[in-house]
Amino acid sequence: MMSSQTNSRSERSPDGGSATAAWELLLPAAAEPARRRGRALQSALREAVRSGRLVPGTRLPSSRALAADLRVSRGLVTEAYEQLTAEGYLRSGRGAGTWVGEGVRAPVAGARDLAPRAADVSVDFRPGTPDLSLFPRSAWAAAHRSVLGRLPHGALGYPDPRGLPVLRDALAALLSRRRGVVADPERLVVCSGVAQATSLLGFVLHGRGVRTVGVEDPGSPEHSALFASAGITTIGLPLDDEGLVTAPLVRSGVRAVVTTPAHQFPTGIAYSAARRGRLLEWARATDGLVVEDDYDGDFRYDRAPVGALQGLDPEHVAYTGSVSKSLAPGLRLGWLLAPAAMTDEIVARKRTMDLGNPAVDQAVLADFITRGGYDRQLRRCQRAYRERRDTLTSMLAEHFPGTEVSGIAAGLHIIAALPERYGPEPVFMARAADAGVALRPLGACGTVTGEDGAVRLVLGYAHLAPTDIERGVRLLAEAQRGAGGPATGGGRGRVFI
Repeated sequence: MMSSQTNSRSERSPDGGSATAAWELLLPAAAEPARRRGRALQSALREAVRSGRLVPGTRLPSSRALAADLRVSRGLVTEAYEQLTAEGYLRSGRGAGTWVGEGVRAPVAGARDLAPRAADVSVDFRPGTPDLSLFPRSAWAAAHRSVLGRLPHGALGYPDPRGLPVLRDALAALLSRRRGVVADPERLVVCSGVAQATSLLGFVLHGRGVRTVGVEDPGSPEHSALFASAGITTIGLPLDDEGLVTAPLVRSGVRAVVTTPAHQFPTGIAYSAARRGRLLEWARATDGLVVEDDYDGDFRYDRAPVGALQGLDPEHVAYTGSVSKSLAPGLRLGWLLAPAAMTDEIVARKRTMDLGNPAVDQAVLADFITRGGYDRQLRRCQRAYRERRDTLTSMLAEHFPGTEVSGIAAGLHIIAALPERYGPEPVFMARAADAGVALRPLGACGTVTGEDGAVRLVLGYAHLAPTDIERGVRLLAEAQRGAGGPATGGGRGRVFI
């Protein structure tokens, strides 16, 4: 039964609402065990104010009355009132009672998830994501348990901003063996993926007076955004079938350029030996920097992958890579191998940026590499992605005869140029969207020239099971037929690879 004090007019808020609400909200806290009751009472009262159930300006019962109603000691209520007054949730004055503070604002309900995900899409052919179901959960968990069991206490302190020595040693050996880089562990910096590696280079270049960097056109849109965050603008430089065209590069006057020579994104070409050589000649002649983004260099399906450009001139090439395509982008683990003249500046910037990457995650990756788990994962992905690429090219040949697939047999995407009869491209894209198929046009990756009306797509396949790839292409074909487009199927067209 409530006490008479709580029902009195003096215990009502100015707008007439009874402070009985406070008593009701605090009943569960009062029922807690004695050792937790005081903290629970404070927490319940704080949450009632935050949530707005006790609105600003509400007068609370006196400590004596509330203690009697809750059947707790007056000291618990007094302590709760004093604590929340000190925090700003309540206000009080001698002889004036205790009131809910005017400055309290209710928090936003729930946290939003801004991760990029496709909504209301049946099949998503947009590139950039590996098959996350291939992540080696059991092997990774075993490595995690093993590492935690033997990791010394000191390793849990602030790490070397370059990364744990054990991981830098493991990465140096891996990259030398698989990608042919000149990998000095002292010049290797562990980063939160290629994105952070690019940002680090941008800040260091900006500090050296660089204000413009060249990028491939077409190319990855992310490079421009990352350099912009460091105060550097980008200028698009054209490509041909052999790679970056050097004459426009020379005329541009830039001193740094970003490239994807092993498997260019998005065109899918591999830089020719001659073009790689001319690019390095430009760097030496201008004392310039080539940034090599080796985002999927491990995945080549028709032959051994071409070695990294950095191996030919480590003093003029900054090499970047990550486990985002081989393991999972959510791990946020990558690396940067920089020229010796830039390493100290990069390490200093890395230190101020985040004090280094998580030590346990680094130790687990080092264990995974040294025990052979990473090589096994690459072989597993290679088999799966080769099958999916073959499925996609076969389905395009069957349902969209005459489609030309360009680029080398590598990576996680293809470029598909459909015959003009399937265009114009905006109409094709609209029909695909209506059919629940998400696509990315090649034009979204930069300035792309071609015949009017042609449909040129960047199709990702690594994240899709073969059955999903087949279903997605069929949906596209049905959308064309249903909209009065050209007949498809009924024979196998030629796909140029």
